[in-house]
Amino acid sequence: MRLLPPDKDLGWTPYAWLIYLGFFFVQPVMDHAGWREWLATAFGAAALLVLYFAGWWLKGRRVLWVMAGITLLGIAFAPFNVGASVIFVYAAAFAGCAGGAKFAAGLVAAICVALTGETLLLHLPVEFWIFGTVFSILVGAVNIHYAQRKMANSRLRMAQDEIEHLAKVAERERIARDMHDVLGHTLSVVILKSELAAKLVEQNPAGAKQEMSDVESIARQALAEVRNAIGGYRSEGLAAELSHAEATLETAGVGFDCAATPIHLSPSEETVLALALREAVTNVVRHACAGLCRVRLEPFNGGCRMQIEDNGRGGPNPEGNGLRGMRERVEALGGTLVREADSGTTLTITLPLPPERRNATS
Repeated sequence: MRLLPPDKDLGWTPYAWLIYLGFFFVQPVMDHAGWREWLATAFGAAALLVLYFAGWWLKGRRVLWVMAGITLLGIAFAPFNVGASVIFVYAAAFAGCAGGAKFAAGLVAAICVALTGETLLLHLPVEFWIFGTVFSILVGAVNIHYAQRKMANSRLRMAQDEIEHLAKVAERERIARDMHDVLGHTLSVVILKSELAAKLVEQNPAGAKQEMSDVESIARQALAEVRNAIGGYRSEGLAAELSHAEATLETAGVGFDCAATPIHLSPSEETVLALALREAVTNVVRHACAGLCRVRLEPFNGGCRMQIEDNGRGGPNPEGNGLRGMRERVEALGGTLVREADSGTTLTITLPLPPERRNATS
């Protein structure tokens, strides 16, 4: 059976506090007490130890019962043993565990009042009052301070655990978005090239072989992108993504019109725009039934704006995971994403730029 709760913050300190109990045996030794006095002293010390160790297991207002029991024990032994003043110190030591700082200070004051009242009523020695009062205040104040610090550290640990949990959730969501972007785009291209190869296999075997070679190359590239996405490096850059977009649209038989003004972007901004372009082109290939896709990148209102527009069927389609992930990335950088689908589909992405880069070009 454990005397103390399994709390690593306690350590050996509660045992060290028991050194003060030695004062309780000073008077019986000095007075050469008989067996009755020694039996009563042993009983009082045993009762104090039981209450003392029980107090370490209690939290909040329940510790008041322990403090009350120890105080009554001190009151009972004070008329016969001047060393009983130390018992009041043990009662004050638990004040910090009972509640807030003001409430705990009130408990220490109440213990001092009880000790003072008994001293005056029974005309006890002044050293009894001085020792009990001074050490009750000192030990009570120290323990109140450490109890408040322990509560603050506990709240801090809870906050850190919550931050760690939220970071893990955010990382899982990031990986989910990136897997969608990487695999969704790549598998769409693989499907297109596989269908084209199936059509060419009899009429143009050499062309079919080339398409299947492209499928292998794209699959290897997808594997590398998956590894990069897990590591957090998800894009080769906007220029490379524009080149991939042109090749993908060409494979799908969709025209590509690009006008990009060089803009100095940070790696995070360039990654967000590149992934947004990848998702938009994937949606054009999958759903738009378009013949032309236009991409515009230009400075706009102190920031930058990218528009991806197709002449497909448009329509008020619900927002899927890809568009939702795109919007989350853009908004994380303080930007906006607007989707219009009246005649074809137009995605307009705006990102703010810091003043030093608003007029800079890459």
